Amino acid sequence: MRLGVEGAIVDGRVVPGDVAVDDGRITAYGLASANGRGIAAPGLVDLQVNGFAGVDFLDADLDGYRRAGEAILETGVTSYLPTFITAPDQQLLAALREVPATSDGPHVLGVHLEGPFLSARRLGIHPGSARRDPDVAFMETLLSAGPVRLVTLAPELPGAEALVDTLLRHEVAISCGHSDATAAEANAAFDAGVRTVTHLFNAMRPFKHRDPGIVGAALARDDVIVQLILDGIHLAPETASVVWRAAAGRVALVTDAMAGAPLTDGGYRLDGVAIELRDGVARGSGDVLAGSTLTMIGAVRNLCALGASLEDAVGAASLVPARVLLNPVAGRIAVGLPADVVVLSEELEIERVLVDGRDRVVG
Repeated sequence: MRLGVEGAIVDGRVVPGDVAVDDGRITAYGLASANGRGIAAPGLVDLQVNGFAGVDFLDADLDGYRRAGEAILETGVTSYLPTFITAPDQQLLAALREVPATSDGPHVLGVHLEGPFLSARRLGIHPGSARRDPDVAFMETLLSAGPVRLVTLAPELPGAEALVDTLLRHEVAISCGHSDATAAEANAAFDAGVRTVTHLFNAMRPFKHRDPGIVGAALARDDVIVQLILDGIHLAPETASVVWRAAAGRVALVTDAMAGAPLTDGGYRLDGVAIELRDGVARGSGDVLAGSTLTMIGAVRNLCALGASLEDAVGAASLVPARVLLNPVAGRIAVGLPADVVVLSEELEIERVLVDGRDRVVG
C-alpha cells in the first residue's frame, strides 16, 4: 500500500515523494505522489516513561501495559522503555517479571532502571529508603528478572566502575543521572563506555563556571547524548536553547511521563509516592518535580519552537534515542525496516500512526 504522503524524513532529511509498505515493512520511498499530504516521520522513541494514562509501570500488569500502550501510540510513540524509579528490591524484581515479551501496541524495547544506584544528594522524588550503592550481585539478579535495557546511575558512587563494566558486558546502555559527580568523575565514566545523561540539568550537580559537573562534561564532548525533558518546566527556554546550540544532533528528547500523563489534574502515585498534578505539573512532597505530563509530539513541537528544523526535531525524538540503545531499527524509515511510521500534518498534528505497517491511530 501507499501512505499517500508528500514526503518522508529519512536519516535526518526530507525526501519528497510517497512511501510504500508491504507485509509490515517499508518497501520504497521517494515515489511519485501528485496529491500527497503530510510528512511520514519515523515512529517516535521514548527512553523514559514511568507511566501513562493512569498506569504506573512499577505496578502494571499486562492489561495496564495494554491500556497505557494504546494511549502512548496516540502521541506518536511506537517504541519506548517503561521506566522504574528507585524502589524496594522485591518490587523492582516483580515489576521486571511483568514486562510483556510482546506487545500489540508500541514496541517495548526493554526497561529503563532509573536507580536504585543514585546519589543520596540528588534523589529528587526517588525514595531514599530504597537507594543503594552499586552492587554487581544485585544487578545480576535484576538482569535475570527481566529485559533491562538502560540503567541510570551515579558514576561517582563506590563500586560504580565495576557496575559499568558488568552492564557493558551484558550490552546494557548506561546513563549518568541523579548524580553529584564532578566533571572529572563524569568524564571517567564517559571514557569507560557510558554514552548518555538522564534529563540533563535535573537532579545533578549544578553547572558552575569552575565546577561544571556532569552538565559541562557532557556538553563539551561530541560522543555523549544528552537527554532533555522539553516541557517548559524542567528547563527554561534559554537553557534548552543553549543545550541545542551546543549539542544539536546528540540531543534525545524524553518525556519522563508519569501516570497522570496526559490526564487531568488530580492525585496520582509514582512508586507508591503521592503525586499531585496541578496545572499540568506533577509534584511530590516539598514541591519536588515528579516526572512530567509531556508527550513526545509535544516535545517535538517545543523543539521546533526553539528554532530547530522539523527533521532535526523529529530526529531528536526518534533516531537519536535509538542510538542510545544502539538499536539500528527503531526511529528510522528505510527500505526493509518495519513500517513504524507517524504521519504529521503541516501543523505537526498526528494524522496517522502505523506499527509494523498496521494502522493503529488515524487522526
